[in-house]
Amino acid sequence: MIPLIVFWIIPMIYITYLSFTSWDFMSPVKTFVGLDNYKYLFQDPEFYATIRATLIFAAGSVIPTMTAGLLLALLLHGKLAGSGIYRAIIFSPWVTPTVAVSIVWAWIFEARSGLANAILNGFGIEAIPWLQDGAWAMVAILIVTIWKGLGWVMVFYLVALQSVPESLKEAAAIDGAGPLRIFFAVTLPLISPTTFFLFIIQMIDAFQAYDQINILTQGGPAGSTRTLLYLYYQAAFDQFNVGQASAVALMLVVFIGLFAVTSFLVSRKNVHYLS
Repeated sequence: MIPLIVFWIIPMIYITYLSFTSWDFMSPVKTFVGLDNYKYLFQDPEFYATIRATLIFAAGSVIPTMTAGLLLALLLHGKLAGSGIYRAIIFSPWVTPTVAVSIVWAWIFEARSGLANAILNGFGIEAIPWLQDGAWAMVAILIVTIWKGLGWVMVFYLVALQSVPESLKEAAAIDGAGPLRIFFAVTLPLISPTTFFLFIIQMIDAFQAYDQINILTQGGPAGSTRTLLYLYYQAAFDQFNVGQASAVALMLVVFIGLFAVTSFLVSRKNVHYLS
């Protein structure tokens, strides 16, 4: 309880207090402004654009990562030669620092001499301004995020697939179920606790994404990749508006809390635990 109180509860109380003030980090006086910071946020069109970008990033990174991770786990769960090597290679991006990964991908997405456009040109496709165009910048960040998280999701699904009793699959096969029917009626429901866990953790990570956005686009171009956490960073450390930044931070906490509560309520009917 001591670390929880010192590093979470007390900071949350202090951040809540700061969200009702105007402070620039340096002034000895924190001016109380009431709900002005929240009013400014909800009257600012950029705040709603940031929420939209956050939701697009969350959905665009979590759903493909979990889907591809499950498909890889199903592939490597079988008797595939060299599956151990493949698992290590696919998992390796997860243990690599996000900043280092993002720097390498920034070189890959470089418009004039990057590897991505060199490959496209090799197929006769016109080069894409990956990080300079608002329509493609989010796609580039999603590619990096999915590529990095794929192996982590795969490992969890591999463990989950190993825990599915073979006797249930055999019973379904005896009843005439084919491979697809067995997967959707037996395997998928029994790995639903892992799916639920991964979905919650991945969504929270998506809401808190910062490193790859800062390295690749700095929230641009024209705010197209600015998420709530990056908006918090800009308000606090670019504009030195601690009050507004604290309000953004609390709104992010509220969004994550509402999402978690909703997910737990939905999971009661859709998550099946093997007794």
